[in-house]
Amino acid sequence: MLVESLSYKSKYHVEAIDVKKELKKHMLADGFDFVLDLYSSQGSQLRESVHGKSYLDMFTCYASMPIGMNHPKMVDPKFVEYIGKVALNKPANSDIYTSELATFVKTFFEIAVPKHFKYCFFIEGGALAVENALKAAFDYKIRRNFRKGYTTERGTQILHFNEAFHGRTGYTMSLTNTDPKKVKLFPKFNWSRVLNPKITFPLNDENLEKVIAAEKIAIEAIKNAYKDNPDDIAGILIEPIQGEGGDNHFRNEFLQQLKEIAHENDSLLIFDEVQTGVGLTGTMWAHEQMGVEPDILAFGKKMQVCGILVGDKIDQEPENVFKVSSRINSTWGGNLVDMVRVTKYLEIIEEEKLVENAKIVGSYLGERLHELQSEFNELLYNARGRGLFRAIDFTDVAKRDAFVKSAFKNNLIILPSGANAIRFRPALNISRAEIDKGIEIITKSIKEVI
Repeated sequence: MLVESLSYKSKYHVEAIDVKKELKKHMLADGFDFVLDLYSSQGSQLRESVHGKSYLDMFTCYASMPIGMNHPKMVDPKFVEYIGKVALNKPANSDIYTSELATFVKTFFEIAVPKHFKYCFFIEGGALAVENALKAAFDYKIRRNFRKGYTTERGTQILHFNEAFHGRTGYTMSLTNTDPKKVKLFPKFNWSRVLNPKITFPLNDENLEKVIAAEKIAIEAIKNAYKDNPDDIAGILIEPIQGEGGDNHFRNEFLQQLKEIAHENDSLLIFDEVQTGVGLTGTMWAHEQMGVEPDILAFGKKMQVCGILVGDKIDQEPENVFKVSSRINSTWGGNLVDMVRVTKYLEIIEEEKLVENAKIVGSYLGERLHELQSEFNELLYNARGRGLFRAIDFTDVAKRDAFVKSAFKNNLIILPSGANAIRFRPALNISRAEIDKGIEIITKSIKEVI
């Protein structure tokens, strides 16, 4: 069932053919040459408004759309009426409470939140989720230091990693280090940055030896950072799988060591799961496959609402941000319409077992990527991923970039990742048939650029 286009039009309505022209009057509109048809797009098929072309979606708006477009249960008339009425007003969720807000929080904790988390905080924007994770950690560490006898604020650093992407606001500008143009010229803190000991696949004996050696270098650097900055590192921040930095995976043992070191120094382990969260890796959260529970988790994208989940270690400081009013807050406290939408999304994900689908179909996608790697072994290597969160590297960056353009021409939307990879971020309910169609287009597009 497709959503019917609405009869209502604004006094200043802009037709699809004029969208980019109008936007370019006032904005840098250098995105896709594509005007999305919100009403006839369906699932993993995105329909373009001007020419009526359909595109297979391996992008999902930067991994933010969990079940594609216009799922039948989302366009049920009763739900459309309900969410439309909610959208008429935008209350300040931080201080004005509604049944819709409480229903969302209950649904979130029932379906999606691991039992080791106790507290939550909501805000609009993934970078701001990370910002508030940092604020919670700073508050914890500085207060703990005061209790140790410090009389000035100490505990103002966040240890982080090469090729990290944590956003483009305030504190996060000091952490993000993927594409230099995204952070250059903006003031930044000189916080400890450490080698990211990423895995090269397949993880054979040779590659295992290399990654263990890299881990030793990273661990030594982390310990030295704590030694050189006594009581000043509030937390260790890492994406359990680095997304924009190149789909970089780490061994579970390394992530587990990070928690040990953080706790030895009375600091917090923070996972940025803005991109890896809500099922794409084959579990609700990527860290659930890694044998380590972070003290703070930042979420966003597929959750529609952004924010943090926090475990009980923070209660070792009695006056933490979840006990003292206004330490972390915002006007909206997340968007109520987003909360209603994701409440429905989570219900559908649970009812249709879509996290399990991501695991099963993701494994199939992995098999197809290895087939591609074998077929084009002079161009493709390092196929990797968990669930549907997949990537593969190109030996030639220029051909990678040409491939992305060719794929779009052939009606597939897919993004680059890091220096030389492409990344797969399909919807949780994508089918094997759609994976096959995607591989068919990828094969055709590769042949056009080699």
